[in-house]
Amino acid sequence: MTEQPTVCYRHPTKETALRCNRCEKYICAQCARRTPTGYRCPDCIKEQSKVFNTAEWYDYITGFFTALVLSMISTWLMKLISGFGGFFFIFIIFAISTGAGALIAEIVRKVIGKRRAKPLFITVAAAVALGGLLVNANILLYFLFTRDFLVLTSLLWPGIFVFLATTTTYMRLSGIQIGR
Repeated sequence: MTEQPTVCYRHPTKETALRCNRCEKYICAQCARRTPTGYRCPDCIKEQSKVFNTAEWYDYITGFFTALVLSMISTWLMKLISGFGGFFFIFIIFAISTGAGALIAEIVRKVIGKRRAKPLFITVAAAVALGGLLVNANILLYFLFTRDFLVLTSLLWPGIFVFLATTTTYMRLSGIQIGR
């Protein structure tokens, strides 16, 4: 008795012995996606990722405006205290900006009801960056009209703050962890 050659369900010309560990379909090396529990087919991977994207359409709106307002408030507060910092403000800004980003992320997470989706996290991070830009719009407009490059130095601390707060917010919402 001769055995039938097994072929990939997506590429019928490729013989294979590898199976998806979830649905048991035959998959070739090109289709196989490695997971911690074994190889899976693209269909099972796609189906699994849909489970994690739970955000509703209104989460984008509420998340955006919540992050925008909180970012504007935190950037304004940072600008307010930056005049008192001196040399040591460089150390303080790292703590303040990452703390502000984490706080914004946690408040947004509560507002959106812990629903998640990668585009939602990007939208919230963009709102944090936009909030920081809006607070510093007067400096940017002054530069555009006068072309005085010296005024751009006053954007150094707010720029660092907005960058760190934005990346911290995104990383906190998306679950990216460094150092584990």
